[in-house]
Amino acid sequence: MLPTTLEVFKASLKADHTVSAVERTRLVALVRTGAAPDAPHPHPADAVPRIIRRAEVARRLSVSLRTVDKLPIKKVKLPGRTRAAGFLESDVNTLINCPAICKA
Repeated sequence: MLPTTLEVFKASLKADHTVSAVERTRLVALVRTGAAPDAPHPHPADAVPRIIRRAEVARRLSVSLRTVDKLPIKKVKLPGRTRAAGFLESDVNTLINCPAICKA
């Protein structure tokens, strides 16, 4: 980061009277280092599960839509719906990273 960018950031924080001096110092240090040493890294399990459609699964696995329907992964239904919306991305990634599951 350029020193001028850091100075602009400092000036912005100094102009905001809702930020205390201690908090300003902590934020400037965070910007300099790029990460807070005491901050926990987000765990992948904390992320919101992403649902992907059949066509995307077929594209990622390089298979047909019919083959996707036969895969050993659970279809996800949204609340209040009768038809499946897709598959959990984490299940698809597991299938990609562990080809032994696909042979079962």
